[in-house]
Amino acid sequence: MNRIVGLLLLATLLLFAGCIHNGTGTKTQASNAVNVEHRGISSQQLKTMLDQGENIFLVDVNVPVQNIRGTDAVIPYNKIKQYAYKLPKDRSTKIVVYDMMGGPMSFPAIESLYELGYKNIYYLEGGTEAWRRAGYSIP
Repeated sequence: MNRIVGLLLLATLLLFAGCIHNGTGTKTQASNAVNVEHRGISSQQLKTMLDQGENIFLVDVNVPVQNIRGTDAVIPYNKIKQYAYKLPKDRSTKIVVYDMMGGPMSFPAIESLYELGYKNIYYLEGGTEAWRRAGYSIP
């Protein structure tokens, strides 16, 4: 009996583990059947990109707003399609989205961006919490 319970518990854990986003390189299925890869960048990488003036489009998707200096647009994670006019016309533009924790709001936003035709999309690993821990400020 204990062996059966243990096997059922293990099977359940494996099932749930397969359903969780775990960060860089994970893929999910967007509603239009496009494989969406969640590519993360670190706070240090983002800071360097911003400091060097790299051509990126930075989007705060957190509710409420977190707003890292240099943010190009503030669009709630669940309203990306509604506010698509705020996004770059060039679908090849590198877009970096961020939220407070680095995933819960970024991943749905990324999926919406993919559905709109953007493919060069990244999220800030650990979100603004990691940004602050790295010693960078939020105005």
